[in-house]
Amino acid sequence: MAKAQRRYVCQSCGSVSHRWQGQCTDCNEWNTLVEEASAVVTPFQAKHNLQSGGRALTLVKLDADIALPERMSFGIAELDRALGGGLVAGSATLIGGDPGVGKSTLLLQAAARLARGGRSVAYVSGEEAADQVRLRAQRLGLGDAPVQLAAATSTRDILTTLQVDPPALLVIDSIQTMHSDLIEGAPGTVSQVRATAQELIRFAKERGTAVVLVGHVTKDGSIAGPRVLEHMVDTVLSFEGERSHQYRILRAIKNRFGGTDEIGVFAMAGEGLVEVANPSSLFLTQRDESVTGSIVFPALEGTRPVLVEIQALVVRLASGATPRRAVVGWDLGRLAMILAVVEARCGLSFSTCEVYLNVAGGYRVQDPAADLAVAAALISALSERPVASDGVAFGEIALSGEIRPVAHAPLRLKEAGKLGFTRAMVPSGVSEGASVRLSSFGNLGRFVDHMLGRG
Repeated sequence: MAKAQRRYVCQSCGSVSHRWQGQCTDCNEWNTLVEEASAVVTPFQAKHNLQSGGRALTLVKLDADIALPERMSFGIAELDRALGGGLVAGSATLIGGDPGVGKSTLLLQAAARLARGGRSVAYVSGEEAADQVRLRAQRLGLGDAPVQLAAATSTRDILTTLQVDPPALLVIDSIQTMHSDLIEGAPGTVSQVRATAQELIRFAKERGTAVVLVGHVTKDGSIAGPRVLEHMVDTVLSFEGERSHQYRILRAIKNRFGGTDEIGVFAMAGEGLVEVANPSSLFLTQRDESVTGSIVFPALEGTRPVLVEIQALVVRLASGATPRRAVVGWDLGRLAMILAVVEARCGLSFSTCEVYLNVAGGYRVQDPAADLAVAAALISALSERPVASDGVAFGEIALSGEIRPVAHAPLRLKEAGKLGFTRAMVPSGVSEGASVRLSSFGNLGRFVDHMLGRG
């Protein structure tokens, strides 16, 4: 007779180990391994299950005449943009973000918009009572929206209630508070999150209901629970932003019905989350005069250009002191690389200087085209020579010192010209902008000479 094997599942990342240990070897978290029972399957049972009990599948061709899935538009342009045009009926969407960033507020506004448009919407909260959700809706001016509210944590109760009249949209806030009575375990454990998500997703596929799951995040910003949860759903959205800043960014990490290169930008106001049609206005400060260590970079989020201000501060230290490098809104490792290339290829020394780099407005830049703008800000701060207030810079820097071209340069220049910028420092080969005068550079040495006024 087959013997049941013990297995220990990490409650943080979902990895499985056959013996208990204090630290998970995959995510390095401590005291997260919990024993779970595993089913016993003998070789005979496995062979028998594969040979019987199945059913024939209906195969279709790629060019089959089948109607494409319908999309539901919320009427919130920034949310629809991030989703690729709206929610698809029968889809499962997972949205994660830091506590207090506005996930529940955004979904309540979206649910109210959809309900006012004539769609049936159910909002189930496992963290708040129904009266708490109603109070928030009244504060946001959504008290008259025909959204059906419930406070529950049992997946069986939720699905039994909605079985007779399935809604067009079901919001679960949050998946970590739900539990299934089919398996043992407390809500929020890996097994419970996986089981409840599977039941909800099966309900969505069978009934054509679009399900939106709210997920908690860990301290490093990733969605809590098993990694398989992100593979089970159709779309994964990340709601980003600092609570001390008013802006929020909705970013698609995975989307089976659209691209992942679009973002939605919102601003937190008294009436809730408000769409931002021109995101550049949030991240640019008043630039009436030139300041050392400051330059504007036209970042690109999908097909949307966003102008942000990059600020650098270089402080010379006495000999023997250990210099510090601090970054807010950019990658620390990439800053170290830019400093090394500038020092090795251009002879400018930052070894005795503390370097501080900041992206204004709390925005986080992931675009590699920011290399040239960061180098410009660092050189300006070191030499105390300001960059022209009407200028922008973009380009990728290679380890050889070459300034490499980047994607969608005309789009970046067009946005810069629309906001009143007349100069741009760009890689060689970029075509002239309509209203922006270009200074092209093929390598970092010539760029440094230009910044220092050598030619």
